[in-house]
Order: sequence, then structure tokens, then C-alpha cells
Amino acid sequence: MTPPLPPIEDERTFARQAMTVLLVSTLVRLLLAAIVPLFPDEAYYWEWSRRLAGGYFDHPPMIAVLIAGGTALFGDTPIGVRILPVLAGSSAGLAIALTAWELAGARAARYAAYTFAVLPLAAAGLILATPDAPLLAAITWTLYAVVRALGAPVGSAAATRWWLVGGLAIGIAMASKFTGVFIPFALLLALVLHAPLRARFREPGPYLAVLVASVVMVPVLMWNESHDWIAFRFQLGHGLGTSVRESLLQRELNLVGGQLALVTPILFGLLIAAVVRALKAPREDRRFALATIATFCALFFVYSATRRNVEANWPAIAWIPALVVLAASRTGSRSVWEWRGVAFAGVLSIILLVHVVFPILPLPARRDQVSLAHGWDAMAQYVDSARSAHVSAASPRTTDAVATTTHLAANRYQDAAMLALHLSAHDSVTALNLGGRRNQYDLWTRFTDRARAGDDLLLLLEIPRQGGIPGPIRRLDGRFAAIDSGPIVPLLRDGEEVGRRRLWTLTGWNGTWPIDSTDPRATRPD
Repeated sequence: MTPPLPPIEDERTFARQAMTVLLVSTLVRLLLAAIVPLFPDEAYYWEWSRRLAGGYFDHPPMIAVLIAGGTALFGDTPIGVRILPVLAGSSAGLAIALTAWELAGARAARYAAYTFAVLPLAAAGLILATPDAPLLAAITWTLYAVVRALGAPVGSAAATRWWLVGGLAIGIAMASKFTGVFIPFALLLALVLHAPLRARFREPGPYLAVLVASVVMVPVLMWNESHDWIAFRFQLGHGLGTSVRESLLQRELNLVGGQLALVTPILFGLLIAAVVRALKAPREDRRFALATIATFCALFFVYSATRRNVEANWPAIAWIPALVVLAASRTGSRSVWEWRGVAFAGVLSIILLVHVVFPILPLPARRDQVSLAHGWDAMAQYVDSARSAHVSAASPRTTDAVATTTHLAANRYQDAAMLALHLSAHDSVTALNLGGRRNQYDLWTRFTDRARAGDDLLLLLEIPRQGGIPGPIRRLDGRFAAIDSGPIVPLLRDGEEVGRRRLWTLTGWNGTWPIDSTDPRATRPD
């Protein structure tokens, strides 16, 4: 028996409540985005935005496009870098609520909005300017379009229109992060497994969606083709490479632990239970499709964890369709545990967000990931002063009647990006990557590309944990006329030491450089 529909006034009340919580959560994210310093990875993506391209070593370009748009409006500030990613990520909440409404009405939409707003995955994760923001936003709108398409008559104009919207959205998702490709593959699996959905293969919509998504991805594919498919190769190795650091059991436990932190234990259990119920009730075509997508994505990362550690944010794409399935699992009042899950997640998110601004958790600064954003203003001022002093002292020196140039570099991409972001003129800083993993700096103009014999290098390095001479200095020994170390400079958050750096002065480059067989340019076509 079909449950009675709620009165129109109740529908409007639920809708207002859903929109209110979505608006308030967006305003909170924008406020925090404006006052919290940028993190190293955000600074790295900001560097991408200064050199827009069809792709980058690590990811497709969508995050760089969003950051470029935001900084064009608000400058190279935290809010400038984050505003468009925050708005994109917050739009995911609206898409989730609309999808739940389409499946089960306004009460389900309200619960979806509440749950998404308080999930640590969204409450904290979507404050940051990372590829996850446009990825999750585009996936949620893809799911909404798919649900609308599957709800329209096979072959109808309405179905075709929604398939086209879905194709555009999933194209944007894949141009944000390559894991977006799991969504169409999972949907294909749902269409194959569920007999009533196979009729969709007879309509043009799915094929047009693939065409539209492919067109969106053309710049990404062209860039990768011209760079020996380097981003695809990196991500395949990053996600499916092997690791011997932890046992299989430890990697799987790390995966589960990360997900419990992202969605909280109560909602973790509720989401899984809702997906299982939807898979067992295939007559609910659209919920079955969403549950299949969630299961496919989750199982992929379970498999990935058999090979290497899975970062906590990677499986987030599985929780989006699962959240819709949970919200749409009933049209009436929610269970006590469903509301307890929302309350518990809300409390945890509030604690986390307060800690981002005021360190209330008893974590040493060196072990607190939030602290990585702090101390770089003072560090950049020190480097600026040291460079000015060095340039003034070195100005009489010339090589072959040509004045020498003093270059700035770090070894890690995180340090190079943070230094460039906080320098007064946002000067170019190179990441040498000596002994470290390859990244986008290896594809840009490097020290050896821009320097001449006789030039100087100011190199900012971490203090080795075991003490002694840093590895990059040992590798550069003999390639400069002189190498001198400066004082140790701490990175501080509220007076507590986060990390330590030393600025090394390398004078009179002789024109040679250590050979690195892992350099991507060694295999990249000219």
C-alpha cells in the first residue's frame, strides 16, 4: 500500500529546513575558508592555477581552473583560492537533497541535507581547495541526472535531456579526478545486472552521455598524450602499486578506520545497511542503480587496499550514492538511530572545525595535520630578507661579464609551493625533488633549465630527523663552488614548533647536476 503523501505545507517546511541547513553550512565553510591558512597541497594546486593547462602530473585540471577563477576575483588569498571549490563542494549537498526528494519526497531531502552537512567528509573536507571538491560536486549532479533519466520513459525527450546533463557532469568529474570514471562503469554494471534497466540500452541517451563526457575530457586526453600519459601512469601506480610497509590486515584496517573517521561509526553502519537493502530490492530500479554504484566504488578500494594503503578521502565517492540511498530508504519519520547518527556526526564535525581555528584537541603541533598550514608567513619573510642580503653581497660578482642570478628552491613540492605563496611577490620557487617522488615541478622549468653556470641557489630544506647533512646537499656537493648553511628557522603555530627548516646558500654553480633515472622528462617525447 502506498503511504499517504504529506500535506503541501509539510513539504514546504521540509524544503525550507533543507535549504536552511545547506545555506548555513555553506556560510560556515566560507567563513573558515577565509580565516584558515592554506595547506601545502592547496598551495601546490594554486601553483597549477598560475600555469593553466589541460592536465598536470598528479590530476586533471578542474581544481586549477576553479582556483584561477577565485583568485581572479579575490586575489592570492585563502578565500580567493578556496571560494569556488567551496561553492562547488557545497552544491553537492543541494544535488544530494534533490536526488533524495526525487526518490522519496521532501522529508527524505531534508534528512539528506542534514546528514551531508554534518559528515566530517563534507563539513571539514569541503573547506579545502582540493580535487575532491569539484569531483564530489560533479558526481552528485551526475547521480541526480541519472535518477531523473531513469525515472523518465525509455527513449523520451526528457530521458535524453537528463542523460546529456549526466554526461556533462561526469565529464567534469573525470576532469577533476580520474576516479570519476568509476561512476559510469558502475552504472553500466547496474544496467547489465538488472533486467528492467536493460531497456535503457535501446535509447540514445546513454550513448550521447558517453559522447558528451568524452568531449569534456578531450583537453585532458590531449595533454596526457603529449606528456606520455604521465598522469594516468602516476595514478595507476599511486592507487594500484604495491607496498610492503604494512601487512594486508593493517592496510584493510587503515581503510576501515579512515572511513569511520570520514562518515562516523553510526552512519557508517546505517549507510552500509541501506545499500545492502537496496541491492536486495531490485524492483526499486533507481535505488538499485545507486546502491550498485556505491558497492562498486567501495569494493574497488577494498581491492586497492590489498596492494597499498588507501588514503581516507579516496572512497568518498562511494558514500555519496550511499547517502542518497539511506535518505530515500523511507518517506516517513526517521529512526532514532538515524537521528543519533546525524547528532554524533554533528558533534564530531563541530569539534574538528573549532580545532582548525583554535587548537582544542591535545595533539602536539608536530603531529597535528592542521599545523601544516602555519608558520609560513614568517618563514617567507626570513627567506626574502636572506635573499636580499645575499643579492646585495653578491652584486659585484660577475661571470664572463654577466651578472649572476640568485634562484630560490626547496626540495619538496609542498615547501616550494608554500614558499612561493607566502613570498611578498609570489616569486617562482623550484622544487628540486632530489631523492623524492616525482611531481608537477619536474614538468615545469627547473633550476637547470633557467640557471647559467656561475649562478647561485638558495635552498630551503627540512632538518633531517636523524641529523647530519641533508640528502640533497650531499648530492649537490661538488657542483657548486661553495655551500654554506644558515641558522635553523622554526615553523610555529601559536608559539609551538611545527617543523624546522634551514636555508642553504649554494654559490657558483658549475653547470652539472645529479642524474636521476626516474625523471619523467627522461621518457617524455621532445
